[in-house]
Amino acid sequence: MRLRTLDVPVAGLPPELAGYRIVHLSDFHLGVPSRGRRAVRRAVEWAEERQSDLVCITGDLLTRPEGAEELRALMARLPGAVAVLGNHDVGHAKDPACKRSDHVDHGVTVLRDEAVRIGAVQVVGVDPGSYLRRTARPRELADPEAGLRILLCHFPGIRGDGFDLVLAGHFHDGQIAIPYGFGKLRLGELGIRHPRGLYGKLHVSAGLGTTFVPFRFFARPEATELVLQPA
Repeated sequence: MRLRTLDVPVAGLPPELAGYRIVHLSDFHLGVPSRGRRAVRRAVEWAEERQSDLVCITGDLLTRPEGAEELRALMARLPGAVAVLGNHDVGHAKDPACKRSDHVDHGVTVLRDEAVRIGAVQVVGVDPGSYLRRTARPRELADPEAGLRILLCHFPGIRGDGFDLVLAGHFHDGQIAIPYGFGKLRLGELGIRHPRGLYGKLHVSAGLGTTFVPFRFFARPEATELVLQPA
């Protein structure tokens, strides 16, 4: 498992927000037997230890409702965390194990095409339903008066116009990958442009859980602390 800290340059970052720390978690996929459960528990422990300024979770918290109790216990350790849902949470996935869950709000603020203000920071969350229907309009929620505007969306394909930082997940870094040369062939997601890492103002988490098969291969689960710096 990878636990890492990453400096993120942000254009126009107010001096008082220099060094602002955000733990980014994604893709728990609780509710099904998987090695990912252990990774999720370790990531939550690490996030708790970091005592960062903000914890953001970008969807797919549950694959099945059976994981709701475990999710509730984990989120109780991260008071103030902000999350969005993913396609598995709403039962929209090819994975035959997936079942819609209605129990993801325990101890965490879930944004469904909504915004929340935390001091000088605004966080806007995109609902997976509106994203898939192509009706999401997060820019309309962006507050120009906020010192920092963060957009959460489960899918990396969201446009981040009007935001300083965009956080996403979904791809699991391919989950099953075959290394070759200086790269790797991601069998789970062939041809993806943003499998994991930082792409300008977009950070894509490799996530923690699994889907279809209960393991990863050359696609380590990860939790990341983003440390914002003036660009």
